[in-house]
Amino acid sequence: MNYLPIFLDLRDRHCLVVGGSETAARKAELLLRAGARVDVAAPALHEGFERLPHADCLNRVADAFTPDLLDGKDAVIVVEEDAAAAKLVADAARARHIPVNVADKPALCSFILPSIIDRSPIMVAVSSGGESPVLARMLRARLETLVPAAYGRLSALASRYKDRVRAAIKPEQRRAFWEKVFLSPVAEMVFSGRDVEAEAQLQAMIQDGAEHTISRGEVYLVGAGPGNPDLLTFRALRLMQQADVIVYDRLVSPPILDMCRRDAERIYVGKERDDHAVPQEEINLMLVRLAKEGKRTLRLKGGDPFIFGRGGEEIETLVEHGVPFQVVPGITAAAGVASYAGIPLTHRDYAQSVAFVTGHLKENTFNMNWEGIARKDQTIVIYMGLKGLPLLCEALIKHGLTADTPAAIIQHGTLPTQRVITGDLTTLPKLAEQAGLKAPTLIIVGNVVKLREKLGWYQPELHSEQAHRTPLETADHLR
Repeated sequence: MNYLPIFLDLRDRHCLVVGGSETAARKAELLLRAGARVDVAAPALHEGFERLPHADCLNRVADAFTPDLLDGKDAVIVVEEDAAAAKLVADAARARHIPVNVADKPALCSFILPSIIDRSPIMVAVSSGGESPVLARMLRARLETLVPAAYGRLSALASRYKDRVRAAIKPEQRRAFWEKVFLSPVAEMVFSGRDVEAEAQLQAMIQDGAEHTISRGEVYLVGAGPGNPDLLTFRALRLMQQADVIVYDRLVSPPILDMCRRDAERIYVGKERDDHAVPQEEINLMLVRLAKEGKRTLRLKGGDPFIFGRGGEEIETLVEHGVPFQVVPGITAAAGVASYAGIPLTHRDYAQSVAFVTGHLKENTFNMNWEGIARKDQTIVIYMGLKGLPLLCEALIKHGLTADTPAAIIQHGTLPTQRVITGDLTTLPKLAEQAGLKAPTLIIVGNVVKLREKLGWYQPELHSEQAHRTPLETADHLR
């Protein structure tokens, strides 16, 4: 190893920062966050110093460095462009055996500052020893997705009960006990903000001893977004990796499904037009059954569970049966697909509101509030409307929109196979037929479609190489 990773306890210790730039302010902030008292030597201070937390622990003591400023210091950070001046400080600190860091000059450092993932009291530090800081930052970003922000609260909970566990659990069983706790619903309760429930569950586990098992599972209702795995939330990815069972529908793309836990049981309940693999009522009861079997059950839905995803119906059933659950929002197709198509849903010159509607036909007609939908100053987004597109366009014209109102239909939005067809309410049905479009598609109607040619930024052909890569695999490739 070129460096020995260590963690310094600087609480109420005195440190010195030499330099007054914005970079120096960021270094001072790190020391303040670690509880240090910071002296600064600089002719002037960047305005960033004024915004630092714990300003009462910061003190500008001199215009320039002098060796006597090192008296009583436990660490020194130097931010100095002049190499000779930086070396003077570093040599003086080393002579007094005080740890010193010189920004961007590794040869002068006795310690280096890594990229930090702060989940206090859990800390993760990543460093390349100054050889490749960009790579270190990329790795840090990758790890950020794997370490929930609430890990600190989970660690604090475990710390509060450490002595009770020592008293109740035999030494040879403690490691297995804590592993069971951190893999149980206790952890997930903390992550979802249910700290009181988590504490009660942990108390029950301690009372029942190391042989205690959790008999009750949980349901995670997770939005998978419009298909591109880069658009998943951190929480969605974490739950996908820990679920015992994956219950998924047709709109969940293969790259996203590949990111789920490899050994999890997978149950397909996909729905296509006029062909439901599993009726909704059966899906609802299936989730109840799996959770009561003690399984962590992931209900993975395309888009957002609460926007035409029937998530409300599913959690109603869970509530009726007393099954714990949590909901993780996803990027709904309207937002994600419109963004990748270069069509803003609202724009102060074209549309001041947006309406989401479902284009399902019932007995070859639509049951819609046309008066509230067919407005010239509003963008209309139609989910699942490919089959009824001709009737839909006719109805919008009939209820007040002009025949030349711009309209677009997008197939496989956000994916490398994305296709965007634009026209107006008169021409769009024929254009979609000629293009041979197939579901899933999204239809956007309104004057904002005019902006497509100017704002269309996503070129799928440039992304085809990464069509089936997950975000983590992409990071490996870039590295």
